[in-house]
Amino acid sequence: MSTGLFRLAIASVVSLGLTAGSGAFAASCSGSPAAEAFDVQGLKSELMVTALSCKAQDRYNSFVEKFRTKLLAEEQRLNTYFRTTYGKRAQVEHDDYITQLANVQSEKGLQSGTIFCDQRMGMFDEVVALDDEHDLSKYAQAKDITQPATFETCAAPAVEKTTQTRSRARRRTARKA
Repeated sequence: MSTGLFRLAIASVVSLGLTAGSGAFAASCSGSPAAEAFDVQGLKSELMVTALSCKAQDRYNSFVEKFRTKLLAEEQRLNTYFRTTYGKRAQVEHDDYITQLANVQSEKGLQSGTIFCDQRMGMFDEVVALDDEHDLSKYAQAKDITQPATFETCAAPAVEKTTQTRSRARRRTARKA
């Protein structure tokens, strides 16, 4: 196998692992505001990639116009998430996320080849049929949208102190023996 093909194969496996991991994590934290913001941003990006790839910018513009308020609110939630999570690096991390999101979705489109537009254009009909922004959130959550990585979008489970104490006690006992 040539070096170029090998690198492409490795990149595909890594990308698949990252996106599979994000889907599993998103399912466990689906109620968090940050998870909803990531879902909506993923949908918006996928529709943008579709519009650019399939010459459907007018349909994308209609989507943005219809859900402008929701899209702006979710963008603000993402800004808050990145500020809270990354502090001074928030804008850099947010920009990296948006770039990676578009890249991974574009790559998926390239892998689909000529059937990409046939597969994706129906999403415009589906989002136009949605009644309101609540429906948009549910739609975005239900779609299998490719994300570039897993982000900590809900609180980590609390660790029980008794478990930690028992572990330390066992280690002390083992050292004395």
